[in-house]
Order: sequence, then C-alpha cells, then structure tokens
Amino acid sequence: MTDFEAEKALAAGRAVDEVREGMLVGLGTGSTAAHAIRDLGRRVAGGLKITATATSRASEVLATSLGIPIVPFETVAEVDVAIDGADEIDGAFRAIKGGGGALLREKIVAAAARRMIVAVDSSKVVATLGRFRLPIEVLPFAAAFVERAVTALGVAPARRMNADATPFRTDQGNYVFDLACASIPDPADLALRLDAIPGIIEHGLFLSEIDVVFVGRGSRVDTLTRTS
Repeated sequence: MTDFEAEKALAAGRAVDEVREGMLVGLGTGSTAAHAIRDLGRRVAGGLKITATATSRASEVLATSLGIPIVPFETVAEVDVAIDGADEIDGAFRAIKGGGGALLREKIVAAAARRMIVAVDSSKVVATLGRFRLPIEVLPFAAAFVERAVTALGVAPARRMNADATPFRTDQGNYVFDLACASIPDPADLALRLDAIPGIIEHGLFLSEIDVVFVGRGSRVDTLTRTS
C-alpha cells in the first residue's frame, strides 16, 4: 500500500530545499504545508536566516512555535517563494486548492510570489480536475444567493461545517462552500463563471499561479517545471 503521508512529507522537504538565505517565504496551509513549515523550522534552528509570511493563523502559530520569524502579509508586496500543497493538480499545472479553508489568502500569496512551489503526494496528480470538491469562499451576506447561483451552473454546493455543526468560517469570517463537480473539463470556463457571481470572494481553482510541482512517488520526488 502506498504511504501517501510519507510521499507528502518527502515532497514538502524537497520544496523547502529551494529556500535560500535572506528569502521571504510564503507559507501555505494544510497538512503538506505543515510538513514544509516543520522542515523550514529545522533549517532555521540550524542557522538559516529567512523571514516568512503565513496564509492562515494556523500556519502562523506553527511557524512561530518553531522560531520562524513571521511578518504580517499586509506589509508585504512580494515574496521570493511560496510553498504549499494542493488537493488536485493536472498536467497543465492547474490545481484545486482550499481544502484547508485558506483559499483566498493562499491565492493572494501565490500571486505575490516570484516562484510558487506546490508539493503533493502521487494521489493528487490527476488527468482531469474535479474529483476533489472545489471550495469557494463566500460572503455570509450572500450565502443563499450564491448557493442558488452555483446550483444553476449544474454543480451541487455544500456549506462546509465544523464538527459541532456550526458553519466553518475562514480567517476572514467567510463561509466555504464545497462544490461537487465530478469532472471539470474546462477549468478556465468554470473559473470565469464563478468569478461572475457576486458574493463569491474567491474560488479554489489555481490556473496560472504554480511554477514548480514536487511529486512524492514512493521513495523519490519528481520535479515538474512550468516551461511557459
């Protein structure tokens, strides 16, 4: 049986190898990002001098606990490199992200990065996006309207809930709806349709942000680099 968690950790470690002295590093959110943050913490403890900015409070807390110097993103116009995971990614470097609930911040930091690196295990590489539910971040004021508008696109939205049956809220206080698409043959078209719905603050389709993908496969890491 494939150990996907081990593959994820291996890929995250390889991504952290790309961090150099003096860099400002964007830290993603989720289990893969947590592996990367812990690896980066070990390098900082060993003498590496960097600063970082985080895409979520959870990542910021973890990084701070490991001695990684954090600066608030509101003071940052550009980061040298951002490191994150993905819920799915295809051969055209298009991904679904946001399973950890930080898709808005993740997309902003990815857009600000000179180089965006994604680390994944082998199960995350797909021929066609859509098996993983597509998250959208929604203004609470517009929740019912967005639910109706998205349903009209032919996808079934489900409001993300906490274990105590209260609505999940992002660090911005917004709701997340997870869209059951089954298959997304044209991610760019779906992105445009979602962008056109007022009340959707951001969606989890990352279509042009990713530059490098490290894929853990067993005991090795494959490197995929965008060429254009």
